[in-house]
Amino acid sequence: MRIVFDAKRYFHNHRGLGNYSRDVVRLIREYAPNWEVVLMDKSGLGRSLMKVPECDVYHGLSGELPFTIGRSNARSVVTMHDAIFVRYPELYSPTYRWLFTQKVRFACQTADTIIAISEQTKRDMIEFFHADESKIEVVYQGCSNIFRQPISIQQVEDVKSKYSLPHQYLLDVGAIEPRKNLKNLIRAMAAAKIDMPLVAIGGHSKYADEAAELALQLGVTLLLRHGVPFADFPAIYKGAEVLCYPSIFEGFGIPILEAMCVGTPVLTSTGSCFAETGGDAAIYANPLDIEEIGSQLHTILTNNHLRAEMVAKGAIQANRFTDEQVAKNLILLYKTL
Repeated sequence: MRIVFDAKRYFHNHRGLGNYSRDVVRLIREYAPNWEVVLMDKSGLGRSLMKVPECDVYHGLSGELPFTIGRSNARSVVTMHDAIFVRYPELYSPTYRWLFTQKVRFACQTADTIIAISEQTKRDMIEFFHADESKIEVVYQGCSNIFRQPISIQQVEDVKSKYSLPHQYLLDVGAIEPRKNLKNLIRAMAAAKIDMPLVAIGGHSKYADEAAELALQLGVTLLLRHGVPFADFPAIYKGAEVLCYPSIFEGFGIPILEAMCVGTPVLTSTGSCFAETGGDAAIYANPLDIEEIGSQLHTILTNNHLRAEMVAKGAIQANRFTDEQVAKNLILLYKTL
């Protein structure tokens, strides 16, 4: 089989969409080594109007397909990650919303199969873009296999030294933007009088500066770390007491899975897709309820039996999203096409 992947984010994105793209390609190369994989790296208008090469399957990895896909004999697959730009339009510019609405609507109408990375995303594609439910397949994503490798005590100590991290800390990972809800986490820590540094890993932003100012006002120690290489993430997760992921809405919530893989307890949000990823291994709180976030975090930090139970359940939950299982689902879908 010859598969062409839309690989713009494979090469140029170092966040969730890029990680997803790289993992899908890696899994197909590893679990279907006799298949031919072609990576297309086009951008802008040229990408939308590009001629699709001869292939059996064309897979748009990030919510879009070329407008010329209908001129190809290839079967088409598109992965839809979320509809956050529709649910929370105030977080995006009008141009961004218009452009991605057109791209997602076209892809939903045109694709032979739509991959939704969660049941939540499937519901959103149906609700907001009137996608045909019969051609949507939920194929959960996994995470990079670097999170499933053994992590030594020395590796943890090395990253603590490298990034000037304290002996004990809470961790927040992801883009530092309003939807990720870092400010409410800071408010919750102050309200619950949790005296432990919070390390937030993500790109620099105006919101990050606002969060730092808020933390200073409330007496919360916030350590912002920007530009951290992905290879250092597993040891940083491993060194944390709790991964705090109070995001308001996600398509999958991959830091939840990454934390469970390394054995770190997870506090995340109610609603959205979070329970699909975290299962019964995570503890949940309303992301808009500061008292509940603080109370749940305090419970995790002070109940050693609960923490051990969360780690054990997290290992079981993480095994639902192994490379083997994700690859099996993808390969079956391609073969069915």
